[in-house]
Amino acid sequence: MEDHTSSEPSRPAAMAKSLGAFDGVVIAASNTAATTTIGIGIGLLAAYVGRQTPALLIVAFLPILGIAGAYARLNRSEPNCGNGYVWVGRTLGPWLGLLAGWIPLASSVIFLAYTTSVTGSAVSQLALKAGVDSFFGWDIDPGSTARSTLIGLFILVVVTWTAVIGAAKAARFQAYLLIFEYAVLLLFCGWGLIAGDQGFSLSWLNPFAVDSPSGLAQGLVLAVFCYWGWDSAFSVTEETRRPEDAARGGFIALWTVLGLFLLGSIAFQRVMSTDEMAANGAQGLAHFAVKLASEPLATLPLIALLFSVVASLQAGVIPTARIALAMSRDRTLGPVWSKVNARYGTPAAGTILIAVIAAGIALLSLSIPKLSEAILAAVSAIGLLVALYYGLAAVTCAWRFRGLLRAGTLQATRAVILPAACGLALFALGGYLAVHYATLSDGFAVSASNGWFSLACPAVVLLTGLMVGMIAKWRRRSPYFIRPGTAAAEPLVEPLAAPAPATDP
Repeated sequence: MEDHTSSEPSRPAAMAKSLGAFDGVVIAASNTAATTTIGIGIGLLAAYVGRQTPALLIVAFLPILGIAGAYARLNRSEPNCGNGYVWVGRTLGPWLGLLAGWIPLASSVIFLAYTTSVTGSAVSQLALKAGVDSFFGWDIDPGSTARSTLIGLFILVVVTWTAVIGAAKAARFQAYLLIFEYAVLLLFCGWGLIAGDQGFSLSWLNPFAVDSPSGLAQGLVLAVFCYWGWDSAFSVTEETRRPEDAARGGFIALWTVLGLFLLGSIAFQRVMSTDEMAANGAQGLAHFAVKLASEPLATLPLIALLFSVVASLQAGVIPTARIALAMSRDRTLGPVWSKVNARYGTPAAGTILIAVIAAGIALLSLSIPKLSEAILAAVSAIGLLVALYYGLAAVTCAWRFRGLLRAGTLQATRAVILPAACGLALFALGGYLAVHYATLSDGFAVSASNGWFSLACPAVVLLTGLMVGMIAKWRRRSPYFIRPGTAAAEPLVEPLAAPAPATDP
């Protein structure tokens, strides 16, 4: 059998340009995972901000929208699957650029790890609804981290393979899942708005009604996390026929999920009390459906949740492998990550490695027995990290295009002032929450409610990133650190070679 994998990391085969504008929307929307966020995230938010969940989702959307504009402008000037890693490194310097690449890479792996458990939980809930309460003598428990993770690992293997054989095929598969889950969301959330017995109040849209500053900060970080994933459209820009399609896909996905989040959060609050939403956690969507409908109709939202987590698993693997590929081309990561499979035109080896590492972290999370606590710990860590790397990209845009301050008020606002304000706001939010975590607990414990544990998780990611940078700079002699990190510099990597013709095995 012929070997289809490129072994020349310095001149990798080009990735296939097979994605259109719609594919970018599908990948971004799948990675944002509206159904999963509504089904699980609304309950987590309610635990911190009570009935002000819709307000927090609106407030968090504003800086994200400004950062999406920064991504679009940077991508227009320099399309690259490494996006923030390349842009920040060439503008603000290699060490900050390395973190701008390492943070989404590591955060995505953590995301894949906990989504694996959520996927297993959704499968377990469906099995119980079907009357299956054990498997080979093994009791099914959707709330168990261990049992949910082991089931989810099998699904991770399947979606990784679909990501290996091509982003376009993966996007087509995700499109069918999205259509179904959005239809179910619209049906049940619309039903909840009409049939719910909890009175609507305009205070739900007032962020200043949140009881405490720390609760507001934690809620905002979680709400920012809810939107995380729209930028995956920029991670496949080298496989997109036109670079502007990446920006279009990101914006369409963002506005779509905003509408769904507001509809879902208000519908949940019309049907359930705050205590109900917080108590049901990962089973929030199933509980919501049961309060509205009888079986078998009440099972539809659970199926939609399963489709959502499967699609987000697949959509999470795809951009993560592309960021690793961009870093590998500069030798900030090892050569295995930049090997492009000549048959499929994808970074197959890196995609499989991402899944293997995510599976390992998922198994480590077994130390937190309750699934809802494991999810909260992962989301809190990722939320802080997302705020940091989005902020870096926004400040990069402001600094790179600072010359437009002389070009006119509108251009200066869009290219410089707005991105800078959004980036600094996220830095301030993350800094405040980090200080809060540091003063929350007297000692360290592996628990989502422990402040030092919540702070340790993102700290480990940052320290690991710096270690990767030191290896790249002083051992691999990466050109990323040797060449000047300026916006005017030549590209740090060679142009991709033409794709090798596919051959049959």
